[in-house]
Amino acid sequence: MIYKLYIAGYFVVEPNAAMTVGAEPQVSFLFDPNNGDYANFKKEVLAGAELQNVDGNTMTTEEANEYIATLP
Repeated sequence: MIYKLYIAGYFVVEPNAAMTVGAEPQVSFLFDPNNGDYANFKKEVLAGAELQNVDGNTMTTEEANEYIATLP
């Protein structure tokens, strides 16, 4: 699975959402601890799923894990 971060909303400067890339159906979700897609995203990235930043550049495994550790 590949996930790409994005910014949703006005006046938001840090990524607060993600979407699947190349998956059918595509899933898009906000970072909300009560959201099952968000919980699955965190679990999959920590298990090795690819994570892209908002520019579409693939993060290293270490970068992705560090990023996930900063999320609620």
